[in-house]
Amino acid sequence: MSRIGKKPVVLPKGVTAEIKGQTIEVKGPKGTRSFTATDDVDLVLDDGAVAVKPRGTSKRARQQWGLTRSMVENLTVGVSEGFKKELEIQGVGYRATMQGKTLKLALGYSHDVNFETPDGVTITAPKQTEIVVEGIDQQLVGQVAANIREWRRPEPYKGKGIRYKGEFVFRKEGKKK
Repeated sequence: MSRIGKKPVVLPKGVTAEIKGQTIEVKGPKGTRSFTATDDVDLVLDDGAVAVKPRGTSKRARQQWGLTRSMVENLTVGVSEGFKKELEIQGVGYRATMQGKTLKLALGYSHDVNFETPDGVTITAPKQTEIVVEGIDQQLVGQVAANIREWRRPEPYKGKGIRYKGEFVFRKEGKKK
């Protein structure tokens, strides 16, 4: 039995859901998102909550039950509050600035890295050593943050690079004489 799938997703104020077949469309103050569920589950809308029920007891149906419920909850959170990933830059001379829709990163290369902001995501640089990625699609926000981090991952000796806020980087001891 899925513990996650059993709980209905309660829609917060200002958020509406519409189910057409296997597709659910959620509208809120930040935008509109939709998700198409597999044929292994049923989506039911009642009294301001979306319930997910499995069709049968097969392993796939039970897997899709919890997954679909999590996806519907992510849609509601995205259109009501949005998702946010914070990155911090550590290293001498490493910095980030926004120029229009382009994030300019100085990361110790011979040239600055220009990162174009994709549609559906907002990137801001409140300080030279901080980057904030926001949007209504959790997967897209996480992927954009990972793509930015990929330009200079934190290294284990000095800890220089781009890391998620609060991320612990395991430090290694340097070479001994």
